[in-house]
Amino acid sequence: MERVVALGRRVLPRGWADFALQVGIWFGFYFSYLFVRSLVDRNPAEAYGNGRRVIHFEYRLTHHLFELTAQRIADSSHLLLTAAAWTYWNSEFTVIGLTLLWVYLRRHDRFARFRNTILLANLIGLVGFAVMPTAPPWMFPKAGFVGGVNHSSELIHTLGNQYAAMPSLHAADALIVGVVLALSCKHLWAKALWALWPLWVWFCVIATANHYVLDVLAGIGVAVVSLAATAGVPRAVHKLGPVIANLL
Repeated sequence: MERVVALGRRVLPRGWADFALQVGIWFGFYFSYLFVRSLVDRNPAEAYGNGRRVIHFEYRLTHHLFELTAQRIADSSHLLLTAAAWTYWNSEFTVIGLTLLWVYLRRHDRFARFRNTILLANLIGLVGFAVMPTAPPWMFPKAGFVGGVNHSSELIHTLGNQYAAMPSLHAADALIVGVVLALSCKHLWAKALWALWPLWVWFCVIATANHYVLDVLAGIGVAVVSLAATAGVPRAVHKLGPVIANLL
C-alpha cells in the first residue's frame, strides 16, 4: 500500500484522490451521456426524413455528394478502409481517453480546460440529437451509400442512438483533441501529426458513410464554440471578479 501511495505522489500531479475523481467524472458523464442519448429519440420516421433533407440540401448546393467520392477512395484499398473503420470506432472513446490521461499526467495545467471543452461539446451534441435526429448515410443504400463499419452490435442498439448523425461529435472531438495536442506537444513532428488528425477523422467518418459533410461542418462549429467558451468564460470571470467583489 505504501508503494502505491508513493507511486501516486511521484506520478500523479495531485495524488490518487484527484485522479479517482477525474476518472469518476469522465466515466460517469460518458455512461450517463450514452444512456440519455439512447432515449432522446425514438422516432425513426423523423430521423429518416431529416437524413433525406440533408442529402437533398447537399445535392442542390453542389450537384454532387462528396460523401460518395470519399467512399470510393476508401473502398479502393482494403488497408485504407480498415484504417478508416478503426479510426471511426476508436477516435472517440479510445483516443479521447488516452489523450485525457496524457494531458492529465504530462500537461496538467491544460487538463481542466480540455476536459471541460470535451464535456461541453458533447452536451451541445446531445441537444442537437434531440432537436434534429438524423439517420446517417449508411441507412440510405439506394442513394449509393455503403456502410464501412458493422453497426449490428447488440450493445450499440441498446445504449447507442442510431440517429445521432447531426452534429458529428467525431468531427468535434477530433478537432478539440487536435488543437490541444498540437499546442501541448513539444516536437514539431508531433504538432504536425495532431494538426492533421482532425482532417483524417473527418475523412474517415464520411468515407465509412457514418456522417454527411454537413454533419462534419456542424461538428466543427460545435468544437469552435466549445473551445471559445472554455477560453472566454474563465477570462470573463477573472475580469469581473473584482467588480463583483466591490459590489458586494
